[in-house]
Amino acid sequence: MEKLQSTFKNMVLSLVIISVVAAGALAGVYMLTLDSINLQKAQKQEAARQAVLNGQDGVAIETAVDGFGGTFRVMVGFDQEGNILGYEILEHQETPGLGSHMTHWFKNAEKPGQNIIGRQATGKFAVSKDGGDVDAITAATISSRAFLKAINQAYVEFKGEDVEAHTGASQQQPKEEATEEVAPCEHKCQHECEHKHECEHKCQGHDGEHQCQCQGQCKHHNEKEVSHE
Repeated sequence: MEKLQSTFKNMVLSLVIISVVAAGALAGVYMLTLDSINLQKAQKQEAARQAVLNGQDGVAIETAVDGFGGTFRVMVGFDQEGNILGYEILEHQETPGLGSHMTHWFKNAEKPGQNIIGRQATGKFAVSKDGGDVDAITAATISSRAFLKAINQAYVEFKGEDVEAHTGASQQQPKEEATEEVAPCEHKCQHECEHKHECEHKCQGHDGEHQCQCQGQCKHHNEKEVSHE
């Protein structure tokens, strides 16, 4: 019995050691290849960017949506007016022979009903079945809807990029109201104020309104009633 328990413990210990060594080896391989993987990814993105812009002055937007088979990523090129210059599918899991046709279906110049290249983006592209003007991939309506959603999403992001490019900020900041420094009035309110009183501003620390007693002698006094926070 003791021999059996000892054998079982040795087996468990051996499995633990093997698992640790294997995990360490995998981690080491991953770290060694990480730079190469990132480089290949960057090169693929740059190649896609060049392809969707087609040598023109524009903006390339990468976006991701959930399709029929899973999440896929698309890069879309827009010119300065928001016309679609091109698109590239960076990765997808759509059904081969069906949804996978999106890699070329929507840029077929011989099929105007399905071709989106050169069209003015609106953020509202939809397939014909949903009342839109884009022909869906045959037998792959879900993938087609997802693809057009990605294009619409990219256009929304493009509009934000475009605003920044022309204004230098995504949002205009409200202008600050001009303020003028007011010298403290040497006089006090009718009731003693715990803080320095500025004739043109608020008399703090009292209930009700009080008249300034400087009688207009303060340089910055405009004979205004004093209000309270």
